[in-house]
Amino acid sequence: MRTPARRARAGSAALAASAALLLGLAAAPAAQAGTDGAGKTKTLHQLARESGRYFGAAVDNPELADTEFADLLGTEFGQTTPGNGMKWYATEPQRGVFDFTAGDEIVDYARANGMKVRGHTLLWHSQLPDWLTNGTWTADELRSILKNHITKVVKHYRGKVFAWDVANEIMNEDGTYRENIFYTTLGPGYVADALRWARAADPKVKLYLNDYNVEALGPKSDAYYTLIKQLKKERVPIDGFGMQGHLALQYGFPGGLKENMQRFAGLGVDVAVTELDIRMLLPTDETKLAQQADWYGQVTDACLAVRRCVGITLWGYTDRHSWIPAVFPGEGAALPWDEDLRRKPAYDAIRDALAAEHAS
Repeated sequence: MRTPARRARAGSAALAASAALLLGLAAAPAAQAGTDGAGKTKTLHQLARESGRYFGAAVDNPELADTEFADLLGTEFGQTTPGNGMKWYATEPQRGVFDFTAGDEIVDYARANGMKVRGHTLLWHSQLPDWLTNGTWTADELRSILKNHITKVVKHYRGKVFAWDVANEIMNEDGTYRENIFYTTLGPGYVADALRWARAADPKVKLYLNDYNVEALGPKSDAYYTLIKQLKKERVPIDGFGMQGHLALQYGFPGGLKENMQRFAGLGVDVAVTELDIRMLLPTDETKLAQQADWYGQVTDACLAVRRCVGITLWGYTDRHSWIPAVFPGEGAALPWDEDLRRKPAYDAIRDALAAEHAS
């Protein structure tokens, strides 16, 4: 764990390193902690791996056509998550007719670049195929559809992904269940069923629940804590909790992040930051970029401080392909690389945090 004093020194080192880059000077001595024996700068993945974790970035299929982007992704990161290629609308576009083309493309890319893959996601209220959402199903029919979907998809990717986001975004902000098609037809037991079916289809894959706005201590994360505690009590297979990490400067840093991670770890499950980006109101300025960098450093520090926090995944790594501007008009610049694939202060903050952990 990094002490506050060490964190302050790391922050100073980051500023010095940034200034050195701007002035074309040699790297400061503190940055040399992140080099290999040949003096070559280590990647974020290499630094994370030294602490037993992974550092990754999500990718969507069209982005792989951007060779400059794809080359950097495969070089800098050790893990990836398909942004859309494994969701229900993509994998079962017609009832009982499966199409794994998009997901397979990303798995093949990951294998070629020595990356591991998180599966995302088996069930979600969004991006469902029309045949499913427009149908009128009895409870028995929908259970059969859900079981078949999970079984076929998980079996197809058995041995190809190390974890699955089994159930995604199933809670409201107040900690009540989201009234999606599965909850309204099957009741809350659908979550346990989905986990059991996924385990039967792949006994070795890690099974996660995943959501946003659960990074802070509060009603939504409390609901997941209670649910996972109950699932463990009932011996339902559950291996991890995914905190997405879609943060925004204007709303403040999530309070108690490290403590929240630790309490889930205390239940005997892994924790992962699964979709990290930190957006801001545009235009950018030095103050916002510095605050963003500090937040990226804090998230990395929190994960490093919790033994069962297994890794961090950026939701993309460059503003060139970020989902933020289309969904949050007037906001953006959320990732550690800009549109031209230039590193921002956020990159330095992540790297300094990882390097300091290894140096300690």
